[in-house]
Amino acid sequence: MYTGSVSITILVDNKPGTGLVAEHGLSLWIEADGKCILFDTGQGKALPENARQLGIPLEKTDFMVVSHGHYDHTGGLAAALRVAISASLILHPNAVVPRYSIHPEKPPRPIGMPPAARSAILRVPDGRIIWATQPLTFTGQIGITGPIPRETSFEDVGGPFFLDPKGEQKDCIADDQALWISSEEGLIVCVGCCHAGLVNTLTSIRRLRGNSPIRAVIGGFHLLRADNRRLEQTAEALHSLSPRMLIPCHCTGDQAVQALRNSFGDCVLSGYSGMTCRF
Repeated sequence: MYTGSVSITILVDNKPGTGLVAEHGLSLWIEADGKCILFDTGQGKALPENARQLGIPLEKTDFMVVSHGHYDHTGGLAAALRVAISASLILHPNAVVPRYSIHPEKPPRPIGMPPAARSAILRVPDGRIIWATQPLTFTGQIGITGPIPRETSFEDVGGPFFLDPKGEQKDCIADDQALWISSEEGLIVCVGCCHAGLVNTLTSIRRLRGNSPIRAVIGGFHLLRADNRRLEQTAEALHSLSPRMLIPCHCTGDQAVQALRNSFGDCVLSGYSGMTCRF
């Protein structure tokens, strides 16, 4: 069990701290187990400016983890890889596939990894890239889930997502994965968008880690379009998992944040860029 300190700073979020850039996206800076980890990179514009303002040394990144291949999590990847010249990159192979959001009476909108990010990945030496297709522990006490089993009846990917512009192939976002840190207080979980479902994600991680208690969950919960029934079922399932802290960010949605507060009280803290959590 890792007994050192863990520090997580929200680098990019929809809601900005004072003097920071807001952006529809997410990026977390994690310092734990003697390593520096960049988890997602937002759309790209906010990452370098917020890192500069917050004094985050992106060049010291040991591991760069991609939660899934949407533009609002991978847009800053090319710039980050140029700075962090010795970082290992961890992502699922499906993170690089084209993807689209298709709403009725609107043209298809590309939402996949930007071309610059895909090109940057091609330039990463083979020895520095890890294609994560299964659970992986990459430091003594830090790892990722790999693809997350979809087991609940009430969770879905959270939107009209497709692999083609005609809307013929639904995108289950199989590359969605989360990062966990095993601390003396329990598991600290970092999530990008939870397209696999927040409950599925936490259940999978607890199964991987011998049913360890959940100390905190931070990131996007993707409940923005969730109806009241899903919010109720999510809260009910979360109570059985007993997380001590929930820090919703990015794509969670104000209604969902309020629902979580109503159910969990003060252990729910709204995330914003510049927020640092220490455990």
